Amino acid sequence: MARTRYASDPGLIARMGATMFLLGAVFVGFAVGLVYLIAYYTSVRHGGTGTQPNVDVLIFFAAVIGIGSALGSYYWSDKIALRTSGARLVTRDSPHPQAKRLHEIVDRLCALADMPKPRVAIAPTQMPNAFATGRNTKVAVVCATEGILNKLNDEELEGVLAHEMSHVAHKDVAVMTIASFLGIIAALMVRFAFYSELFGGRGRSNNNQSQLLIIPVMLLSIVVYAVSFLLIRLLSRYRELSADRSGALLTGRPSALASALVKVTGDMAQIPMKDLREAEPLNAFYFTPAIRPGQSLATIFSTHPPLKKRLAELDKISQQLGQQR
Repeated sequence: MARTRYASDPGLIARMGATMFLLGAVFVGFAVGLVYLIAYYTSVRHGGTGTQPNVDVLIFFAAVIGIGSALGSYYWSDKIALRTSGARLVTRDSPHPQAKRLHEIVDRLCALADMPKPRVAIAPTQMPNAFATGRNTKVAVVCATEGILNKLNDEELEGVLAHEMSHVAHKDVAVMTIASFLGIIAALMVRFAFYSELFGGRGRSNNNQSQLLIIPVMLLSIVVYAVSFLLIRLLSRYRELSADRSGALLTGRPSALASALVKVTGDMAQIPMKDLREAEPLNAFYFTPAIRPGQSLATIFSTHPPLKKRLAELDKISQQLGQQR
């Protein structure tokens, strides 16, 4: 964790460690499985005729693209998020009517957390939300939408931004990039194996031999992707609970953050589905995901915990601080 005044979270550290260990175990299992399948295929077709599927080529391209994608997410997450959201960086003296207010709140939080001030941006959408990203505090950016600036009072907005800036303090971009790497590789292997079988094996006399390797590789990749997906979602949900906790303890007003959660989540029901779908690529960054309350399937696989759980955790913090919600 970065050296700030954000409260450390032993639970987060333990959860990250356990998840990384499990992801590492899955990665090792994936590698061993691929080696076994290739060795088995080679022994089965030893002395046979035909062209062996270039699984090593599939693995190479999947690894290269996966590494490139991970590095891009790590080094340019701020630029990607700003461009995707259409946000613009603002200074305290920018003509936007909310720029000065936003900067004043960020300044207060930086003083409380004893951390460098991130760049500040505003996204031109009425969907109430916010995000912060960047691989470290030196290149971080915190962004609020026009919708959330108009919806929340200063205390609520401060709670939301404290939550978001804790992601930067905890270096969550680096953590989630590393955690997502295996899933990216497995997903690419599924796609490459599928297209290799679809377009590379048809019409060949040795098509049945090709299936001895291509189909098992694709099935193994599917299983690995599913397991890594679930592990990453668990880590992401706990990350959001930890950011709620850190932000609430920093400001000392968990009730304000809870109020912001209720307002923002409730407003999602009023957002057109077209706008929600367009905002989906940023769900991992957002304060609350761009989904309608009650969408059970979307909620199950969401990057964020349910509203009820988040409010319950904030209520516990209120009781610990001797506050009454």
